[in-house]
Amino acid sequence: MLFRIRHVLRYAYERPVFLEPTTLRLTPRQDAMQKVLAHDLRVLPRAAGESRVLAADGNEAVGLWFSDPRDQHTVEVDMEAETLRHNPFDWIVTHGPAMTLPVAYPELEHRSLAGCRDPQGVDPEVAAWAADRAAEVEGRASDFLVHLAATIHREFHHVGRPEGEALPPLQTLQHRTGACRDTALLYVAACRSQGLAARFVSGYSMHHPPEVSEHELHAWAEVYVPGGGWRGYDPSLGLAVADGHVALAAAPDPRLAAPFSGHYRGTGVGSSLDYQVELHAADATSHDW
Repeated sequence: MLFRIRHVLRYAYERPVFLEPTTLRLTPRQDAMQKVLAHDLRVLPRAAGESRVLAADGNEAVGLWFSDPRDQHTVEVDMEAETLRHNPFDWIVTHGPAMTLPVAYPELEHRSLAGCRDPQGVDPEVAAWAADRAAEVEGRASDFLVHLAATIHREFHHVGRPEGEALPPLQTLQHRTGACRDTALLYVAACRSQGLAARFVSGYSMHHPPEVSEHELHAWAEVYVPGGGWRGYDPSLGLAVADGHVALAAAPDPRLAAPFSGHYRGTGVGSSLDYQVELHAADATSHDW
């Protein structure tokens, strides 16, 4: 699938403020699932300097720093990407202890995935709810991944919430309500409680839930499966991720996958955010956008 995406972020401040060093994660990943065909990032007014970096979790980021106060700040990015994963189920489990829940990984992968496992950080109520979902598929790990996404999609009320961090998984579970980033984080926590390594993903999707009237930044989860690698699951849409999603960044903590991370100096100064996402998709065999 070919994607052409334009994403604009406009920040405004009540009076001039000084922006601290800022991190942008607005470059699509380059990996086995997708490739970047074009990418044009603009910062207005221009920053004093910028540097492209590879973050600790492997995401590409742009670091910005500033030398002058400003009362507005705009980031514009135009990108083209091709997604390559047509079949989300083209894998087999290559490690027997990872076939049933709770899973166990080979020793080297177990250590490498430590930041994405952390079952001790999952609330007991969330863990109990996940255990019930696991029992419904008789502890089969691959079935659990699909069943968990379908359950959240079917039984939860999905809402649009443009701003704010992802809510704690327990709050999303108790209220049975959440934006895509909330249900994604709940999915991550439920998987971790069953021994699965899981992480939070930000990006774009050609589909969006009916309660969202226009395209915006989207969020889902990825789970690591021996033999399958990192595989995406979207609980807000109730599906395994294939070529209809474009990933920007993935991280154990959703704050490390945010498209824009930074602070400003200015006591008592209010700010506002306006954003726009335009997304056009076409089959890879077609040149008609």
